[in-house]
Amino acid sequence: MMKQCLTIFLAMIVLASYAQKEKAYNYIAQYKDIAIAEMQRSGVPASITLAQGILESSYGESDLCKNSNNHFGIKCKAEWTGEKVYHDDDTKQECFRSYPSAAESYKDHSNFLRTRAWYDFLFKLDPTDYAAWAKGLKKAGYATEKDYPQKLIKVINDYNLNQYTLIAMNKLLNSNQTLASTEKEDIYEDTTMAPELVIKISSKKLKENQQKRVEGIEEDSVIIINPNATIAKTITEKKKANYPEGIFTINHSKVIYVKEGTSLLALAKQFDISLAKMIEFNDMEEEEILATDKLIFIEKKLTKGATDFHVVKPSETLYDICQAEGVRLEKLAEYNGIKKNMQPAAGEKIYLRGNAPSAPKTIALSSTQSGSLSTN
Repeated sequence: MMKQCLTIFLAMIVLASYAQKEKAYNYIAQYKDIAIAEMQRSGVPASITLAQGILESSYGESDLCKNSNNHFGIKCKAEWTGEKVYHDDDTKQECFRSYPSAAESYKDHSNFLRTRAWYDFLFKLDPTDYAAWAKGLKKAGYATEKDYPQKLIKVINDYNLNQYTLIAMNKLLNSNQTLASTEKEDIYEDTTMAPELVIKISSKKLKENQQKRVEGIEEDSVIIINPNATIAKTITEKKKANYPEGIFTINHSKVIYVKEGTSLLALAKQFDISLAKMIEFNDMEEEEILATDKLIFIEKKLTKGATDFHVVKPSETLYDICQAEGVRLEKLAEYNGIKKNMQPAAGEKIYLRGNAPSAPKTIALSSTQSGSLSTN
């Protein structure tokens, strides 16, 4: 009986931990671009902004955040002329700022730090030194909790938030953005990599790296001109799927790229996962030997994607998309109002984070992969 209770208790801890991680990743996906833009505008490190937002708003789920868009727990202060709300905090019914949008809350947070003399020393620190920033915020009196710096540092480390500071400083490429190019028609884009590995570079950057390997672009890349674009684009497509060896992540979930002929049972044993769990993680039917090269997740995928939607490539199935984007198959079907065995038509948008405005045109797939056209 004691052993059973302990097992249930441990299972509850694991489930709670997973739920917390998912909340954090969803929050980061939703607000990282605002944090990056605010760092470029104000100088407040994106890692610090996101970590504070996660802590102060309880992953965006606090009453103050949901009802007033106040992500950082900023109180009214004498100079505040905007909307106000009242919540119990250090004392009863304290005055807090209310914002029309999350973006306004992020902007006011940056301004709050930038315009107060006692925070000036922070802006002399290296923006990538998030530990110094976290300790400096406590020293300047941003929060009363003794372990506030440690909490910020842990969140930044747990979710690799410093990458967004580096993106804002143009020291790391953002998968959702394109580097500025003086020649609009000369933008090169690798469209075949996993979502978290996609990079875009200007033709100037490509020319600078002619003699060496550019990350994400191989020597045997095929250059295709898109004649239908309003502004001509040059798209770099890889002949083969380009995934790193070993464990990497897609949408914050661990995954490996496995060659055809691999035993799924042997793979499950290698990673100390039951075969049933591995099949569940990958939305698969029971399969002993992989018939094709596949992305295989070794932990549960999230319910929301890193971006709003995925544009369907020719012959791409909903299953292909769920693996490429690291989102559970049943959620993709639910968001888009289609069945799991439907193949979306090329060029359609598959929504990854919420309900689609309308269902995409699809092709029904039978067990033999032959289907009839549908407009589900």
